[in-house]
Amino acid sequence: MKKEITIKAKTVEEALAEAASQLGVPAEQLDYTVVSEARRGFLGIGAADAEITASYTPKGEKNAIGFIKTIVEDMQLDATVTTREGCNDDLLIEVNGESAGILIGHHGDTLDALQYLANLAANRREEGEKREYTRVTLDVEGYRARREETLRELARKNSARVLKYKRSIMLEPMNPYERRIIHSEVQHIEGVSTNSIGSENNRRIVIYIDNEKKN
Repeated sequence: MKKEITIKAKTVEEALAEAASQLGVPAEQLDYTVVSEARRGFLGIGAADAEITASYTPKGEKNAIGFIKTIVEDMQLDATVTTREGCNDDLLIEVNGESAGILIGHHGDTLDALQYLANLAANRREEGEKREYTRVTLDVEGYRARREETLRELARKNSARVLKYKRSIMLEPMNPYERRIIHSEVQHIEGVSTNSIGSENNRRIVIYIDNEKKN
């Protein structure tokens, strides 16, 4: 994620060098703003160091952010792109705006495709280049949180039906992310378990009676 620090030194150049040292990257890779220039004062009175704020965003994250911003600009969407740290040490890119919903697609299909491409952009390396893997999560208008709650409710509702009618239920095809949410929710429900069947895009979850778990 983006790292930002504030540095004071006798000159802007010295402050920039110190920022580079603390962030562990070359000075030319930093984005910085001069808060105040150094002042000599008169006979030592009123002297002050230079102050800068410097930030560094890893190359992979810049590439992913740039990719999503380009999509938004090329589609002429009335939307803003912001970033923050996700829940699993990932980069969370959020797109919000009146016309942003077009990036979601049916059950998030378009959103998942864009997230996949953003991850490719983040981790594309030039020959001989070495850097850590960057994990990117893309969200649009808070869709992922809403979809997660819908899936958890679906898991609870169908688990109750399985327990009531003593019959397994097969859900609609889901992507790996959505299947993990269903599996996770059912784990907390006594008497039922889940299994995945099928292949690739047609993989489905089956909720079934688990007598061992019930006992």
